Amino acid sequence: MLMNVSEGFMRILAVIGALAVIFAVGAAAFVFGGYYSVAGTAEDPGIVHWALVQVRTASIAHHADDQPPANFSDPTNIQNGARLFAAIGCVNCHGAPGVKWAKFSEGLHPDPPDLKELANDRSPSQLFWVVKNGINMTGMPSFALAGAKDEDLWSIVAFVKKLPEISDSDYKAWSTSAAQTK
Repeated sequence: MLMNVSEGFMRILAVIGALAVIFAVGAAAFVFGGYYSVAGTAEDPGIVHWALVQVRTASIAHHADDQPPANFSDPTNIQNGARLFAAIGCVNCHGAPGVKWAKFSEGLHPDPPDLKELANDRSPSQLFWVVKNGINMTGMPSFALAGAKDEDLWSIVAFVKKLPEISDSDYKAWSTSAAQTK
């Protein structure tokens, strides 16, 4: 009797193993055979979208351990962040108070997030990590690789954290002063 249970269990495991191999071969053929569309106009299947969001969120949470500088919430630092946000081009993809994003950003996949909505959902450390390192396959560049200094990136993060409270006129004054001082 013990032998029959063991044989039945082994058969079940063999079937599960065979199905896993068939699934893996089929998935590999689908992906590496070119059937999966990488076009920016193609929507990701739900499971792919879910997996990408989970991996991105976990990776950012795991790696984001830098702490904001002491002057993080200083109004001058926030205003400097607004100037830098405009100067290095963040406004092109994310928009800003009173400023629409550039038309080309509508072609990015996934869409660049609305930072007014995202600001309250992410810690300063998480925002800093993303701005500094970028995110693969999203269009979000690494501003550290582009030569930006950490102190400037922290100013941008301070601005983003205050973004939901910043008026159109304040942003215009702060970002216009950047163009005048250059």
